[in-house]
Amino acid sequence: MSWLFGINKGPKGEGAGPPPPLPPAQPGAEGGGDRGLGERPAPKDKWSNFDPTGLERAAKAARELEHSRYAKDALNLAQMQEQTLQLEQQSKLKEYEAAVEQLKSEQIRAQAEERRKTLSEETRQHQARAQYQDKLARQRYEDQLKQQQLLNEENLRKQEESVQKQEAMRRATVEREMELRHKNEMLRVEAEARARAKAERENADIIREQIRLKAAEHRQTVLESIRTAGTLFGEGFRAFVTDWDKVTATVAGLTLLAVGVYSAKNATLVAGRFIEARLGKPSLVRETSRITVLEALRHPIQVSRRLLSRPQDALEGVVLSPSLEARVRDIAIATRNTKKNRSLYRNILMYGPPGTGKTLFAKKLALHSGMDYAIMTGGDVAPMGREGVTAMHKLFDWANTSRRGLLLFVDEADAFLRKRATVSVTKPLATMGRATEKISEDLRATLNAFLYRTGQHSNKFMLVLASNQPEQFDWAINDRINEMVNFDLPGQEERERLVRMYFDEYVLKPATEGKQRLKLAQFDYGRKCSEVARLTEGMSGREIAQLAVSWQATAYASEDGVLTEAMMDTRVQDAVQQHQQKMCWLKAEGPGRGDEPFPS
Repeated sequence: MSWLFGINKGPKGEGAGPPPPLPPAQPGAEGGGDRGLGERPAPKDKWSNFDPTGLERAAKAARELEHSRYAKDALNLAQMQEQTLQLEQQSKLKEYEAAVEQLKSEQIRAQAEERRKTLSEETRQHQARAQYQDKLARQRYEDQLKQQQLLNEENLRKQEESVQKQEAMRRATVEREMELRHKNEMLRVEAEARARAKAERENADIIREQIRLKAAEHRQTVLESIRTAGTLFGEGFRAFVTDWDKVTATVAGLTLLAVGVYSAKNATLVAGRFIEARLGKPSLVRETSRITVLEALRHPIQVSRRLLSRPQDALEGVVLSPSLEARVRDIAIATRNTKKNRSLYRNILMYGPPGTGKTLFAKKLALHSGMDYAIMTGGDVAPMGREGVTAMHKLFDWANTSRRGLLLFVDEADAFLRKRATVSVTKPLATMGRATEKISEDLRATLNAFLYRTGQHSNKFMLVLASNQPEQFDWAINDRINEMVNFDLPGQEERERLVRMYFDEYVLKPATEGKQRLKLAQFDYGRKCSEVARLTEGMSGREIAQLAVSWQATAYASEDGVLTEAMMDTRVQDAVQQHQQKMCWLKAEGPGRGDEPFPS
């Protein structure tokens, strides 16, 4: 029955094929069931080879089935089979679409992976190209330095030869002129001497007579002057003594003159003290950028340049670790904004090994913030004795008169800001670790004056303390600190930056400019700086600067003024040995000084 309803199962019964094509219907064929087969119209040309036998059998079977009682069941069965086939086709279509979507996602993933690989390869190629270009730039820079150095040496040699030739010609000319001038001078002197001797011999009697007449006339004039002066003085004194009004007026005038001199002297002293307290530099201040009246009168050009200078970067010329650099930069920005807003300044403690850039950063901080700085040393306070309290008050009075704001930097602050407690005599020092030294009464009074003047924050001055031993500070000093910054020894990266900076400042720049007796041998400067940075572990920035100065001095001490790589290695070895000896001395001072000299 399946062929009757157009169902064509495959060989395995999995699906149905399309029904066989029917011939096109003719007009008036709707009632084909009532018409006979013999009444069909003749087919067209393209159906001339069509066999209608199968259709006739199908029509006959359809008429039989129409009259059969199973017609409805067969039709339902055929519909169910058709629906089943359609559902199977739809499920296969969904599977095909899912497979297509999965294939697309796989293709997108593959494309993304290829793109990532391409980007990674391009990044690697860019990095390699950048490294190669940097290497070429460094090589070009080194070649330019070498060529410039050779050109400077050649120019210097030519200039020296030219100067030597000119000097030799000038010396010969001067010697010849001096010789001729000497001969002419000797002939002139000899002729004048002969003429003078001849004239004196001829006029000897006349000259002696003139001398006698002048002496007699001078003697008579002096005697008459003495007689006249004595007569006038005697008559004047007699008239002054006999007139009591003149005597009284004279005594009163002398008295008023003495009073005026005494008053002027005391007024001058008071004015001088006022000017010293307000405008002059206090005795405790060793260095300051604040402009005084005396300095403005002595150096007006330098003072005007300082007034017109722009604020500098707080970290210009200062090499620190990245974390410490970020922290001190925040402090510089906060201080600058505090100065702009006229707010209260914060007090800062900078501690760490010597030579790590504390003083240099304090100066840069003041210049960056548009403030003046004043530097004092704690060791200058103790020798002042009783005058320390007065000097301390003068210092803070002077600081409060600053219009731009003053950064007061106290170097070696632990020298006079140490603990006020006294060590017991009966208790051995060996059991106390670091014992607190007894301070004098004068130093204690000076410390109390310092604590009194720094009890509250000020918008006039900012206190910055620097110490190598902050654990010795009095507790009241620690209570006045708002920010504590540890300046530790530089790491290898910072040491390399320091070595390159000081090598360029003290060696490379003087050698390339040609103004000094200093030359450089041919070697890899960058590699040598990296090697020196690796060998100078544990050294401070000041020690590295001293090492660069020793390179310059070694070149000056050589015969030809050329600094070689061997000379640099020798000075580096000496510097390392000296640093090790210092560390041995530091360890020998006591427990806790060598292993951990500075708290972190």
